[in-house]
Parts: sequence; C-alpha cells; structure tokens
Amino acid sequence: MLTEFFTRPVRKGVWTRAEIEVRVQDCPRLPSLRSVDSALREMLDADERYTEQISEVIRRDPSLTVRLLRVVNSSYYSLSSPVNSIEEAVFYLGVRQIRQLAMLTPVIEDFQKLTGRTPFAWREFWRHCIGVAILTREVTSAAHCPDDEAAYVAGLLHDVGKLAMAASFPAHFVEIQRRVGVGVGVGAPDLLAVETEVLGLSHPELGAIYLQHHNLPEVIIESVQFHHAPEQASRNAPIVAAVQIADLMVRHAKIGQSGNSAEVTAEMWLNASGWDILFPNGDAARKAVAQAALGRSLERLPLILEGLV
Repeated sequence: MLTEFFTRPVRKGVWTRAEIEVRVQDCPRLPSLRSVDSALREMLDADERYTEQISEVIRRDPSLTVRLLRVVNSSYYSLSSPVNSIEEAVFYLGVRQIRQLAMLTPVIEDFQKLTGRTPFAWREFWRHCIGVAILTREVTSAAHCPDDEAAYVAGLLHDVGKLAMAASFPAHFVEIQRRVGVGVGVGAPDLLAVETEVLGLSHPELGAIYLQHHNLPEVIIESVQFHHAPEQASRNAPIVAAVQIADLMVRHAKIGQSGNSAEVTAEMWLNASGWDILFPNGDAARKAVAQAALGRSLERLPLILEGLV
C-alpha cells in the first residue's frame, strides 16, 4: 500500500547499489506501466475503427475524457467552435493521438499518487516529459527511423528515475534539488554528479533498475538508462539517441521543469552525440533538413502541450 510505503522511516546518507535495488524493489508497482486500457488498444489496432465504439470506451474514463476535450479545444487546433462531444473529438484527433492519450493518462495519474508527498513542481515536470515524448517521435520521423510506438513511451518515461527517487528516497531527492537549484544556467551544478554524491546513484541508473523490476521492454530500459549518453546503448541506440536530442531541445526551450537547472544552448542539441547515431554516414544535408524541421516542431510544442497537462 502507498500509505505504508510513505510512512517508513527516512534514512539519509549515501546508499550502496544493493541497498538501493532492495528499496526500489519495495516501491509500489504501477498497473499503467504494464498495460493501458486493453479494450481501447484492441479497438484502435483493429482494421475497422468505429468512432462510436472508440468513444464509448473513452467515456468509461473521466480523466481521459477531460484530457481529450482539452486537447481538441486547445489553441493548436484553432477550431472555429468548441468541440463538446467525444465522437467529434475522436474524429479531429485521429488514431495515433488517441492511442497516446490512452497511455498517457493512467501513467501520469499513477506517478502522481506515487510522488504526491514529495515537494516539487510536478505539473511542470510532466510538461517536460510529455514534450520529450512528442519530440522523440518527431526526431525518429525526421531521421526516417522505422515507425515504432516505443519512441513515444521512451520519451515519456526517460526521467522515471527522478520519480522513483522522489518516491523511494524523498529526503535525498529534496537535498539534490536544493543543491542543483543553487546555481542556474552555465554555472549550474552537474545533476548526475550531485545525485551520485548525495544518493550513490544517478537518476538514469535508478530508473533502469525500477523499470527492470516492472519487466518493461529493453528499448524502454535502455532509453532511460542511457538518455544522457546514447552511444552506450547496445541494441536500441536510434531511439535512445532520439530521446537524448528531444530532451535537450525541450530543456533548451525551457518548456516545463526537468529538475536539471543547467543551461542547454542551441549548439548543444544541434551537436548532440545522438546525431551521429541517427546519421551514421555523416549526411550533413539530410541532418540539416531534419534539424530545421525539428526547430519548427519545437516552436509549436507549447500549443500542443496546452491541453495535455
């Protein structure tokens, strides 16, 4: 139970990796990480998609319904009159957006319950994570990677280690945020170094441990573990590289709050190591086209996020 988990005594100081793994293993499991609404998923994957039937499934989830209507009525779509029916919203948004919303809603709600007692700007944190999820798909598309639904999930969960840290080690999480908040911009402390110093492990490593206990696919685990260094990924480097670039872009645009106060310049995301993975043959022309398209996507991102969180 969550209440039992949060009432355990808090221990300060650096933990060993073995101790951290035991503590994370005790962290409550989240149903949303194992599956989303199977009825909706099957409906969306079917050859024939009936708007009325999809709408009926959505109607069972009040949170998903609210988010759906917020999205379709946001400034991004600029509709002449407000949409009030689920059927009309499904028509405007399309299958891919519905699929992402169906997965996004329970994941956010589960994690909000998990970290609810740890002070942090969680709404801004989710703006960052959802922004990274959206741009990860944009990066893979711009680089002409095979279409993979895992890219969106990988982007959404890339900072899950911070959530696991806030839930399992709240005192350490607060102390880390205090230290990294002392400096901002170019002179800000290195987040990974501070995490390792305070807790004994950085958030990418902690996130990978957490997801391994949830038996998530390797591509998601690697994206979490190596999103700061995609060249270290063994089998899923293109998606991990896309997450790295998307993360840097969202931080550069200062959309949401990742908990990392270090400045990200345009040169940093334009010269990220992930580009060498996505364009291994050094195709400068194709890379320039992709980067220009992503720059335009980054400008539109705040409007897309308006109705999501």
